[in-house]
Amino acid sequence: MQTTESKEKTPLQRLVFAIFGRHPRLNGMTGIGEVIRWAILLIFAVFFIMPLVFLLIGPTKPYTAWYDRSLSPLHIGSLSGYVTAWNNIAMFGEGLIGKWLVNSLWYSASSVLLSIAIAIPSGYVLATMRFRGRQVIMWLTLISMILPTSTLVLPLFLEMSAAHLVDTPWSVILPSAFYPFGVYLAYVYYSTSLPKDLLMAAKVDGCNDWQLFWYIGLPMGRVLIATLGFLTFNSAWNNYVLPFYMLNHKELYNLPLGIASLMNAQAGSPGFLRELPINEPEKALGGLIMIIPVALIFVFAQKYIVSGLAAGAVKE
Repeated sequence: MQTTESKEKTPLQRLVFAIFGRHPRLNGMTGIGEVIRWAILLIFAVFFIMPLVFLLIGPTKPYTAWYDRSLSPLHIGSLSGYVTAWNNIAMFGEGLIGKWLVNSLWYSASSVLLSIAIAIPSGYVLATMRFRGRQVIMWLTLISMILPTSTLVLPLFLEMSAAHLVDTPWSVILPSAFYPFGVYLAYVYYSTSLPKDLLMAAKVDGCNDWQLFWYIGLPMGRVLIATLGFLTFNSAWNNYVLPFYMLNHKELYNLPLGIASLMNAQAGSPGFLRELPINEPEKALGGLIMIIPVALIFVFAQKYIVSGLAAGAVKE
């Protein structure tokens, strides 16, 4: 006789539960299910973690050790290799790496603030108000989300050129600040998580639309703000295509474009003709410099990020 729990499950759910050893009729297979589950998790962990491990140990090894087949790929050299690799990178352009770091922080922080200031109110208005042209705005937002970034480069360049902003920080900040996915995320969040009865009660008490947003919508969107801030920061921090087309002077580069230009400047010359010793250890250190800020922010904000991405998934 089937239990109530088994009747409520679909065949696909019963198959998944059987694989992971949770079905009440397959208690004897619990051990096998656990082994399969941990094996799958281990494979994914190795696949995603090993590149990070190579980046961590890469700067510790000298250039010759990278191609020495007698050494293990996980061979760890000396920690002084970090200092050597950093000094080699810092020699380029008399410390341009520091300017690139400051530029990346400035571009990313400005994009985050402007994106939140634009996306949160826009999503709130689309979710709570009905007006002419609302569907057109929604369709344009969705289309902007699915368009590849490369297709927007030329229109953005022409727009920035008409405004005389090419080769300025604003040519990178302004396009990054208009984040279509952030508008859609705010729309979904407020559509599913904002109690309509609360808004009606506030209107009865005399609140206007601005007060509704400021005293109800904005405080209830704290998790959304944290999620949108992280996503915007991650996108702006790793932005390479837009600065590549918009910026000409190396002093204005951000870290992705600056490190790429550093590597490319040395890649075409034989080792004895290179101006700087930029090899695999320096490239690995450049990759670490790129991912450490994003990783740290994610570690401290992951609670809010996960809550924000899950918000609205279940409507009470």
